[in-house]
This record gives sequence, structure tokens and C-alpha cells, in this order.
Amino acid sequence: MKNMKKPIIVGIVVFSLVLVSITTFAASQYGTPAEAIAGLSGREVQSVIDERAQTGKTYGTIAKEAGILDQFKAEVLEMKKDIVAARVAAGTLTKEQADAIIAGIENNQENCDGTGISCGQNGAGFGARAGFGQGNRQGRGQQGRGMGNALRNGSCGR
Repeated sequence: MKNMKKPIIVGIVVFSLVLVSITTFAASQYGTPAEAIAGLSGREVQSVIDERAQTGKTYGTIAKEAGILDQFKAEVLEMKKDIVAARVAAGTLTKEQADAIIAGIENNQENCDGTGISCGQNGAGFGARAGFGQGNRQGRGQQGRGMGNALRNGSCGR
């Protein structure tokens, strides 16, 4: 029995290190959509934020106009995966709920043109209460269904 403990512990440690390195490798290097656009387009973050505030354009529209929509959508997906993984780790989402959320985002991104309009079925989304909407990124509240003309999970660059 004593001889078995050491290989099991070593195996668990190796597995944990591999899991952490895979998660770190897949994680987005950006924290916000504005940072993603700025990083991908070579702009300053504040100029992206200012453009959105002054013109009312979505981040997706700004990315599309800069010719980086596909890269932007990939980064947004990684940001959302990071958020969902953190919630699974914190115990506020189950793995099944997380998988459903990510699958929904991936599905909706296929039809996303960056405008934030008509992304998803009948404009229903996962809801800002799931912490994927605009706000101060604290992600507090209950998961719910959003109402409106676009997804509230950010997958279409809102």
C-alpha cells in the first residue's frame, strides 16, 4: 500500500500541472472586448472605448471595420470560457451548465456579423444576470434569460 501512494500522488500532481498549463495556454490574453480590439488592431484601449461611446457602435462593429472580426470573436470566446471556467471552479455553475453556455456562444458566433443585431433565436440570450452583459464585470446575480434584440452574453460583440 505504501508503495502505491507515491505513484498515485505523482500522477495527480502531473495531471494537475498539465491541466493548469492547458487552461493557461487557452486563456485569452485580454480582459475586455476593448482590450482585445486594441491589441488585435494596434490601437490604444481608450481610443476603442471612446469610439464606442461617441458613435454607439458595438465592439463587434468596430472589430469588423478594422478587419479583425474573426480574431475578435475568437478572443471573446476565450474570455467567456475563462469566466465560465472560473464559475465552475467556484461552484456557481456546474460543468453541464458551463458546457451549454459555451456551446450556445459558439453556435451564435457562427452567425455573428459583429453588429449585435439578430444574433440568436428571436433575440433571446443567456441574460445579463448571468454576468455576461455590460456592467462592471463583477458577474454577480443569477443566470437568466435576456430580452432584447441581441445576445447578452457578449458573443456578438456588444
